[in-house]
Amino acid sequence: MKANTLRRLINLWPPFLFTGIHATRISPDYREVDCQLSLRWYNRNYVGTHFGGSLFAMTDPWYMLMLMPLLGRDYFVWDQQAGIEFIAPGRGKVTARFRIDDAMLAEIRERTASGEKYLPQFVIDIVDEQNELIARVTKTLYVRKKPTKR
Repeated sequence: MKANTLRRLINLWPPFLFTGIHATRISPDYREVDCQLSLRWYNRNYVGTHFGGSLFAMTDPWYMLMLMPLLGRDYFVWDQQAGIEFIAPGRGKVTARFRIDDAMLAEIRERTASGEKYLPQFVIDIVDEQNELIARVTKTLYVRKKPTKR
C-alpha cells in the first residue's frame, strides 16, 4: 500500500478519528512518520489537559506499521510491550515523530538471520508546540524471520 493511502485510511480509523489523532506525514519509503494530537473538548481529562490514553494511542501502531513493509513478508512483526512516562501536562497541539534508519534495519536483519526472535526497543518523545517534552513512550516489538517453507 502506498504510504499516502495508509495515512488517509489510518486517519479514518475510529481510535484515531474519535480521539483527534492525526498522521500528518508518512514518508513514501515508510521510514518516517509524524503524528499530531490537538487538545479538544472531547479528548481532555478532568483537569483540562491531554488524556493520557490519547497520548499513548498516538504512538501505538507506528513502528509495527513501518517495519512490516520495510522488512517484507518474510518477517513476523508484532508489538510486544509498551510503557509511558508522563513528564508534563499536555496542552495545545502535541507531536510524535517516528524514524527508522539503515542501521536499525541492518541490526534487525542481523539479529533475526538465523530465525531467532529479536525484541528491538524504540523510544518516542511526545513534545508540545514549544518542543517541550510532554511524555516519553518506550515500545518493544517482536521481530522474527519466518521459517522457510520446504
